[in-house]
Amino acid sequence: MSRAWVVQRTGASAATVARWYAQRAQYPAELRFPQVACAIGRVHYYDQEAVEAFWVAWRQEVGTGLLRRAGRPRGDGRGNHGGGHDRAQRDRAVAVVLAELRKASGYRRGMAARLAREHGGGERSWQRAVAEARTLYEHEDRQGQGQDVERDQDVEREAGSAQTAP
Repeated sequence: MSRAWVVQRTGASAATVARWYAQRAQYPAELRFPQVACAIGRVHYYDQEAVEAFWVAWRQEVGTGLLRRAGRPRGDGRGNHGGGHDRAQRDRAVAVVLAELRKASGYRRGMAARLAREHGGGERSWQRAVAEARTLYEHEDRQGQGQDVERDQDVEREAGSAQTAP
């Protein structure tokens, strides 16, 4: 049976099946994924009985709770899963861009290229920092406008109450 059949039979992802085979030496004999019976071209085929025996033993000993979760874990979309050196570097770049946005009262075309020339680093990295900083800047701006509206309403209320006071 091919790896595609193993994926269909077990419900595991293709990456998980590949890992079972690649790391087979790390498991005890009863939990070891079967050896390739033959290969035709680049497709590996396994003995069906050996695969089914492996699968029964695997389900009993290990379980199937984490199947279909192979691959890279999801991050926060902010680089390096929210931590580490790269994130700290990006945070510094976002702070620089945020200061530039405030100084210029908003985004200006070519800002990322100019910052890359002035501060070093790749233009694409600065483009990502600009995108993140623009989101923060627009959020600040919306909150500031909301506060301005509240302040204006307070002033109007005070002015209205001053006019009705004796």
